[in-house]
Amino acid sequence: MAHRHKRVSLQALIDDALAETPPGRVVWVALSGGMDSSLLLTLAAAACRRHPRPLRTLHVHHGLQAAADDFETHCRRLASRLGVPLFVERVAVERDAGLGLEGAARQARYAAFARRVAPGETLWLAQHRDDQAETFLLAALRGSGVRGLAGMPSEREWQGRRLVRPLLARSRAELEAEAGRRGLHWVDDPSNADETLDRNFLRRRVLTLLAQRWPQAGETLASSACHAAEAEALIAERAAEDLATLGGDPARLPLAGLAELSPARRRALLRHACHRLELLTPPAARLEALLAQFDARHDARVRVSWAGAEARIWRGHLHFLPSRPPLAPTWLVEWDGVSLLATPWRTVDVKLVPEEGGQASLRLMPRQGGESLRLARRGSRDLKRLLQEREVPPWERERLLVAWHGETPVAVLQPDAMRWLAVAEGWRAEVGKE
Repeated sequence: MAHRHKRVSLQALIDDALAETPPGRVVWVALSGGMDSSLLLTLAAAACRRHPRPLRTLHVHHGLQAAADDFETHCRRLASRLGVPLFVERVAVERDAGLGLEGAARQARYAAFARRVAPGETLWLAQHRDDQAETFLLAALRGSGVRGLAGMPSEREWQGRRLVRPLLARSRAELEAEAGRRGLHWVDDPSNADETLDRNFLRRRVLTLLAQRWPQAGETLASSACHAAEAEALIAERAAEDLATLGGDPARLPLAGLAELSPARRRALLRHACHRLELLTPPAARLEALLAQFDARHDARVRVSWAGAEARIWRGHLHFLPSRPPLAPTWLVEWDGVSLLATPWRTVDVKLVPEEGGQASLRLMPRQGGESLRLARRGSRDLKRLLQEREVPPWERERLLVAWHGETPVAVLQPDAMRWLAVAEGWRAEVGKE
């Protein structure tokens, strides 16, 4: 008589996932306080007792509802009982970011992950098979392409960190049964009952109805996401080959090379470039608007934007970059030329000192127009002409800072790239480490 293959227990599944983490590498568990993440942390703690690894847990406090403090309290109690160090990140969700509440909360959450989890470390997320089915349906209803239909990967590299979803192949029902056997307590997020949110409506209404007719609906939808992921992997391989052919820089694509690709390969390459740059993929309408601009005249200032990102066409190339708020023309900072410099976008380690030695009292402010610098062996040079000579794109010129000594401009800083574009005669500039 044939024996059925025994299904691996959830604990064995987590033990195996832990074994794939290099010894000594920190493993983090994202802990919301709900059933799935509370179970994942419990299983991870048990696995680490048998196979020692440094384990930590991270709770993101979104502050979106009155129950948020209760979530944190539960997380602190659970982490304390399990003996796992807990870190809490409080975030402000940008409701007007154009991403919707769920999208804005996700963006804030991942920003918190990046702040707390160091590059080279691993972060475990507790999504399961039912979450994957919901993601697939949401993507289909939004008209997403193959990448969207592929749903959530079981693991991926993200900003130098490893994101892993060890429970992704298991159902919510199986997780609930295991949590019940272990006598776990968790908190139910009241917002999960809000059916004005798309995911909640799908979970509570649509998938429940589908399961009545097709009991394996959740499993088969998640399986379709796996098929889409395989197709996406093939598309990504071809797009990577096209990118290499066009120079290999996802932030700067030559229009002439793009024009030689078929429309489907062109779209795939643009999506691949955004993915490589960790920018949101442009919605279909924005992508088509961008493609329609490829024949713009040489000096046109084409700009197509979407949530958190934008594309520019300039001098025969398509440029992708993150959106940045404009710099207020009245912005000004006093600086001694040697301290770390806090700009509106980032803090930079640069220096600017007189060649004869000592420090100087400097002011940094945006370009006002009409500035000129006296350069060694070149005399007085108009800043506008200097930027044209050095082919600084127009959008980068908008974020330059001019250093003034008294009433004289003495240097131009590009904070994004942490570099000095021009330094006047009699001054010495340095750039520190990233």
